[in-house]
Parts: sequence; structure tokens; C-alpha cells
Amino acid sequence: MTLQQEIVGNAMQMAVVNLRLGQTVYCEAGKFLFKTVNVTMETRLSGPSGAGGGGQQGGGGGMGGMLRQAVGTAMQAGQRALAGESLAFQYFTSTGGEGTVGFAGVLPGEMRALELDGTRAWFAEKDAFVAAESTVQFGIAFQGGRTGRSGGEGFVLEKFTGHGTVIIAGAGNFIDLNPADFGGRIEVDTGCVVAFEEGIRYGVQRIGGLNRQGLMNAVFGGEGLSLATLEGDGRVILQSLTIESLANALRKAQGGDKQGPTGGLFSSDAG
Repeated sequence: MTLQQEIVGNAMQMAVVNLRLGQTVYCEAGKFLFKTVNVTMETRLSGPSGAGGGGQQGGGGGMGGMLRQAVGTAMQAGQRALAGESLAFQYFTSTGGEGTVGFAGVLPGEMRALELDGTRAWFAEKDAFVAAESTVQFGIAFQGGRTGRSGGEGFVLEKFTGHGTVIIAGAGNFIDLNPADFGGRIEVDTGCVVAFEEGIRYGVQRIGGLNRQGLMNAVFGGEGLSLATLEGDGRVILQSLTIESLANALRKAQGGDKQGPTGGLFSSDAG
């Protein structure tokens, strides 16, 4: 059954989730806002099993089952740590009738509820995950090879599978696109990709060649050396604000602008 939720607010949206008796929703540590007193909260290192049991991991009984569970939990936590994600999840279960829980992202911007029917996974940028039903599995997908080395933000992606509702957040405003409506391919600032459906091919390409115009794009164009490419037929969600541009604006407001006159390769804070 679809998670009963409402996204409220404008510049900094929140998700208000209504839980049925016994229903569980989990979030990344730090995304919780409030709850009613009949909702229990538990922090765990393990992710959900996808069986609707609130994240308990299987593995059989006895010492062997306990060992397998411990190893599985350690591997999940290690993978999230390697990806720079939170080590823990917080689980919320309604124990006395219907309960309410509130969640929010960490940047000013929009939130979106995605419905998974088990046929297609969703991929999202790192830190986009806010909360999900316990029937949705959270994983990490690494973009290896040339894409990973060149893509920056695209190297680590969050992956959601299973059935149910997952809530994500981003910066600024969202726009939904399908590359199939634009000839099958769109090129995007690497920091603007929020999420996309399984079946969309994600890659990174260099802007221009090692010539005068390519160098002009990289140094003065504000995009660096690479653009993200999204190809195929499926839903893509982009955001209007990048973390880098927000950080540059805050530094400038504080009198510590490191961007300089170019806005391109020299826009990073050297430190």
C-alpha cells in the first residue's frame, strides 16, 4: 500500500507521513523533524530487509544466523561510509493507532515522493534520500571507470528497489524531463542531476576538445571540464540549484569569495 504522505512548504519543504498501526518508515540519520508520541523511534546500522518488517535482517537462527546478520550489517555500513553516507538509519513505527512523522532535507529546495512498483529501480544523487517505507531497499551504486573518475557528483549514487514510497530532496526547484522527448539524450551540469529511473544511461563527457573553445568553456563557462549525459526513455529529475553554486554564494556573502573572475575551473575553494 502506498505510504500516506504530504509534502508541504515552499522554499524548504517538509514531508509529513501518516503511519497506520504497525507500519514502519525509515530515514537517514539527520532527516527527522518530529513525531507523535505513539510512534517509536529506533536507530540501527542495518538497512531494511524489504519484507515489511521494519528493517530486521534475516539469516536463520543460531550463531551462524547471527554471524551472517552481523557481517551483512557491517558490509552495509562500510559501503555507506565509503560513499560518504550516514552510517545509521532511524526507524519509526506506529504502535498505538495512526501516527505522524515529519522529515526534511538539508538544503533549501523541493522534495518528491517516488512510487516503486518493483519493475524499475530509481537512482539518486548522494544525500538525496530522506525517508522510505520499510518495503523499499536502500543501496549504493558506484559509477566506475571513466564515468566515475570524471563525473564528480556522479561517482556515487543511491539506489532504491522494491515496492513502496521513497521520498527524496534536492536544492532549488525540480523539473521532470524524459530524454526520449529531446531526441533520446540530454546534457546536464553534473550537479543538477537529482534522480533518474532504471533504464536511463548515465555518463559523463568532456566539454569540447583540447582546443581554444574547449579551454574557454572549461575556464570561463562555469561548468568545469565535464557534463553529465542522460540517455534513454524514462523519467529524470533535475534541480535548479547546485551545492557548489550555493556554497559560492554563501562564501561571497561572507566576504570570502574564492570564485574569482572566471566562474569555471578556478571556482573551487583552494582552501
